[in-house]
Amino acid sequence: MMASCTTRRESKGEAARGQEPVVRYEWGLPVDSFRIDTCQVKEGETLGAIMSRLGATRKQITGITLMPRSEFDVRTIRSGKTYYALFQSDTAGIEQLCYYVYQPNIREAVVLHLTDSMHVERFEKPIIHRERAAEVVIESSLWNAMAGNGLPTELALELSDIYAWTIDFFGLQKGDSIRVYYDEQYVDSVRIGIGRIYAADFYHARRWQEAFWFEDGKIHNYFDAEGNSLRKAFLKAPLNYKRISSKFTHARKHPIYKVVRPHTGVDYAAPMGTPVVSIGDGVVTMKQYKGGGGHTVKIKHNSTYTTAYLHLSKYAKGLAVGKHVRQGEVIGYVGSSGSSTGPHLDFRVWKNGSPIDPLKMQSPPAEPIPAQYKDTFATVVENYRQLLINK
Repeated sequence: MMASCTTRRESKGEAARGQEPVVRYEWGLPVDSFRIDTCQVKEGETLGAIMSRLGATRKQITGITLMPRSEFDVRTIRSGKTYYALFQSDTAGIEQLCYYVYQPNIREAVVLHLTDSMHVERFEKPIIHRERAAEVVIESSLWNAMAGNGLPTELALELSDIYAWTIDFFGLQKGDSIRVYYDEQYVDSVRIGIGRIYAADFYHARRWQEAFWFEDGKIHNYFDAEGNSLRKAFLKAPLNYKRISSKFTHARKHPIYKVVRPHTGVDYAAPMGTPVVSIGDGVVTMKQYKGGGGHTVKIKHNSTYTTAYLHLSKYAKGLAVGKHVRQGEVIGYVGSSGSSTGPHLDFRVWKNGSPIDPLKMQSPPAEPIPAQYKDTFATVVENYRQLLINK
């Protein structure tokens, strides 16, 4: 089946009086000198088939197949991607294929020179950065608030990471709000994503929580206005959960054994297979099937805190006792092993050997802004505050 292509012939740009016409270049080529077909790679179509259909000579096709993969790997051609064929007539008026341009994405282009000395050139369009400010009120979720106000939904993901140690995003309330000053990335006039979030101010639980990006030398982190790191020692929760099905208590009737006994943890109801992460850096001290707790992982974070993750369906690949794990690293997956009525994670925390309520745990902050940077940081805070307010 022949690919559907569109054909264009570029016209020369208009020149000012007494000057030569303006020549427009794209991919390093004077495109107004060619007839250009714009096509898309069809399902199952190979570069060889494309070249044959475009009328490439046997010499050209052979030259392409002999190119080292380091220059151009024909296996990278993907269906649905755009390519351009540039034709030019020779002195006899016979049209020849001169260039093949493959565009794997909006920013990159691979140009195959098919005349004289065959070779490959790669082009990458520059990313244009545009700073933006926005403010939204939350009705249901942060993601919906962004989408409903025509803002990039990537902002919701980035903000969730920034405030992961200070805000429980499953506990957001209607009327919470966020102000954010950030960077949007464009190629030509097309937005391709967001860059850095420079500052944010989140209204939640009846108070504003500021976040400011500061980067200088080895320091690159988010801090509050006083210079305290927003990165805490522990995440607020070890997974994305649907609801809390059972809280910390010393008198809960067990759903299976039907007797009252302490439940010194929090049960997070979540779908089978939901990834479970360590809430902080630490060392795995237990990985085993432990009676009613089923598949269990225990992590010692420091001399004060230890956490445990129960009823897992399976462990993360490569997890072993003695392994050092990082904050946010997947250690297992939600299951219903042991004494369980359905998929959930039983999450437990010990402080100095005694069980504590994970939902009331006060997480110690990471290192604050060093003293020698405080004046510079204060200026950064003031500048970003003005940008947030005067958006």
